[in-house]
Amino acid sequence: MPARIAAFGGIVMAVFGLWAMVGPRSFFEQVARFEPYNQHFLQDVGAFQLGLGAVLLLALRYSDSLASGLLGVGIGSSAHVVSHAVGTDLGGSPAIDIPALAILSGLLLVGGIMRVRHRLF
Repeated sequence: MPARIAAFGGIVMAVFGLWAMVGPRSFFEQVARFEPYNQHFLQDVGAFQLGLGAVLLLALRYSDSLASGLLGVGIGSSAHVVSHAVGTDLGGSPAIDIPALAILSGLLLVGGIMRVRHRLF
C-alpha cells in the first residue's frame, strides 16, 4: 500500500509540476489563484513539485534513499534551471543564476548516477 501511495503522489506531483512549468497562466487560473499572478514563481514552484514527484517515483525504483534523493532533487533543480532560462526577461540575474543553478543540478545528478552505479556494480 505505501508503494501505491508513493506512485500516486509522485505522478500527481509530477503532472501538476509540469503543468505549472509549461502553462503557468493556466495553472494559476485553474488551481493556484493566489493574487498577484507571478509567472516566475509558478514555474519555480512547478520545478520543485516536479522534483518532489521524482523523488517519490525514484524511491519506488531504488531502495537507496540517497540515490533517490540526489536524482530527484537533481531533476527538480534541473527544471529550476529551465524555469530561469525561460524567464530571463522576468528579472533576477540570469548571467549568474543560470550557471550557478546548472552547476548545482549537474553535481546532484552526477552524485545520484555515481551512487546508482556504485550500488549496481
